[in-house]
Amino acid sequence: MKKKLRVIIVWTLISLLLQFGAYSYLNNKVKQVINPNKPNNTPITRQLKAEIPGSDLSNIQVSYAKDYIAYTENGTFKVFNLQKQKVVFEKAPPSNDKSLGVLTYQWLPDRNTLLYFYAKKNPNPVTYVTVYPTKTEPAKTTQTPTQTPTTNEPKTEDPNEKTNDKTNDKTTDKTTTKEPAKAETKETPAQPHVEKRYNNPQITELYSLELPDSDDITTAPDDRFNQSIDNFPAGGKIEELVVSTFTNLMYLTVKNESSELLLEIDVMKNVETLSKSGETIDNMAASDRYGTLYIDSKVGSTHQVLALDGSKRVTISKNNSDQILGIRDGSVYIGEVKNDQLVKIKTTDDLTHVTSNPSLKTEWEGSIPFGDSIRTLIGEDGQVIVYDNQTAYIVVDGKLSEVKLQGDENYVSVDGAELIQLTKNGNTTLAELQPLKSK
Repeated sequence: MKKKLRVIIVWTLISLLLQFGAYSYLNNKVKQVINPNKPNNTPITRQLKAEIPGSDLSNIQVSYAKDYIAYTENGTFKVFNLQKQKVVFEKAPPSNDKSLGVLTYQWLPDRNTLLYFYAKKNPNPVTYVTVYPTKTEPAKTTQTPTQTPTTNEPKTEDPNEKTNDKTNDKTTDKTTTKEPAKAETKETPAQPHVEKRYNNPQITELYSLELPDSDDITTAPDDRFNQSIDNFPAGGKIEELVVSTFTNLMYLTVKNESSELLLEIDVMKNVETLSKSGETIDNMAASDRYGTLYIDSKVGSTHQVLALDGSKRVTISKNNSDQILGIRDGSVYIGEVKNDQLVKIKTTDDLTHVTSNPSLKTEWEGSIPFGDSIRTLIGEDGQVIVYDNQTAYIVVDGKLSEVKLQGDENYVSVDGAELIQLTKNGNTTLAELQPLKSK
C-alpha cells in the first residue's frame, strides 16, 4: 500500500512540474505576441556614410533598422535607402500651397513602416442635394354605425302600422330632398427641392508606407491609403504625432488660426476629439503598454500634466514647472523646468488604471539647458536624452554625460541608439550614422 502511495505522489509531482513548464512556455510566447516590439536584442545600430541629393533637408527621421531616412525637401516628402544610396520613394504636394501635401510622418518603432498624412484640396467643396419630402399617410376617419337597443320582448304588430307606413312613405317621398354630394378636395403633395451644402474644403488622408529590406532591389515600396479624416480642420498644422503600437491608437495635435484639436484614431478608423475648448497641449507621450496618453495641458493660467484614458482625465501633476518627457518600459518620465533649465527628472509607474496625483520619484537633479530648440526622448535603456545641434545631454542611472555633435544638423533615433549627423556639401548633404554613446 505504501509503495502504491509513493508511486502516486511521484507521478503527481512529475505532472505538476510538466504543467508548470508548459504554462511558462506559453506565457513567454503570449508576451512575445502581445508585445512584439520589445525583443531581447539590443537596438540596431550602424556606422556608415551616405551622400543624399539636395541641400535643404528637414524633419529627418531614421527607420528602426537604421537603413532608411525619411525627410522633406522643398515641400516634397522623400525616403532614401542608405544601403543602396538612392531615393526609393517621393511624394510631391498637389499644388504650390504650402499647407497641402505631406503634413507629417513617423516611423513605427518595430518595423520598416512609415505613417504619413497627406492633404489636398477638395474638388467639390460645395454640393447640391435633392431633398425629397417624407411621405405621410392621411389620417383615416371611421364611422361608428348607430345601433338600436334590442330588447327581449317579442314585437307586437300594430294593425294600423302598415297603413301608417304607407302614408309616411308617401309624405316622405314628397317632402324629402336629396343633399348634393360634397366635392372631394385633394391635397397638393410637397415637391422635392435642392439644398446647397458646404463640405470641408480640404481632404486629409492617412497612408502607411511599407518598405522592403534595404538590400531588396526587386520589391517596390507599398504605399497604402488607409482612411480620410473628415473633421480635420482645413489649413491645420500637425504639431505632434504619437503612436501606441500595443493598442494601435494614434494621437495628433492639430493647430490652425483659430483653434487646437487633440484627435485620437483607433484601429477601426474612428476619429475622436479629446481636447477641451480653449485647451493648449505642449507635449504628449503615449504608453507603449496600455495606450494611455499623457499630455501637458494648459487652459487659461492652469497648467497640469494629465493622463487620458478614453474620455477619462486623471491629474498626474499640478506643478506649473512639470512637463512630460516621455514613456519607456512602464515608467513615465516628467521633467521639472525652471528658467529654461531642466533641473529635475522624476518618474511614476505607467499603470493599467491611472490614479490621481501619484507619487513622483526623483531620478536626477542638476541643470541642463532646455530652450525652444531642445528635443527630448527616452532611449531603449531608459536613458533620458536632451539635445540640440551642438550637444547631447544623456542622463543614465542618475548620472549626466555630454556628447559634442559635429554636424550642421543632428538627430537621434527614437530608441536613443543612433546619431545622425548631416553636413551640407554643395548641392548634396553628407549623412553620417554612428552609435550614440555617452562618454
